[in-house]
Amino acid sequence: MSMKSRPVHFLLVEDDDSHVELIQLALADNRVANTFHRAADGIEAMRYLRSEGEHAERVLPDVVLLDLKLPRMDGLEVLSAIKKDPILHTLPVVVLTTSSAEADRAKAYEFHANSYVVKPLDFNQFHRMVKELHLYWSAWNEPPPASLLPRISKIVA
Repeated sequence: MSMKSRPVHFLLVEDDDSHVELIQLALADNRVANTFHRAADGIEAMRYLRSEGEHAERVLPDVVLLDLKLPRMDGLEVLSAIKKDPILHTLPVVVLTTSSAEADRAKAYEFHANSYVVKPLDFNQFHRMVKELHLYWSAWNEPPPASLLPRISKIVA
């Protein structure tokens, strides 16, 4: 089997600008035309996923990278909303957080996270982790069949 990278569109739900910059740099280093949209809090993320307001023409992400510690609506609430939504529930969600607390990890998996990744504190390790996440989602992972994917058209809440 030959491994072929394909562009991945990420929804990055992250309020920390420095983490956004690190992720953007690491994704750009892969020389694949990755794209991502950033939502700085949980409410904006859900508006994006549901094609509300200024997000009416949004591109559905291949993967949601979700921080837990967010303003207005925390990451666990976002995760729960995605997985309970009959249209969005098949979207892969990777919890990407600084929290290594067992309670957070347990709750994330209880809410059907597809993966739980603790952000390394070291810059080089953080960069490597993002590159490996990209490799997994662009080359190794087989996405859900098109019949299970959310419709691209505007979702009526």
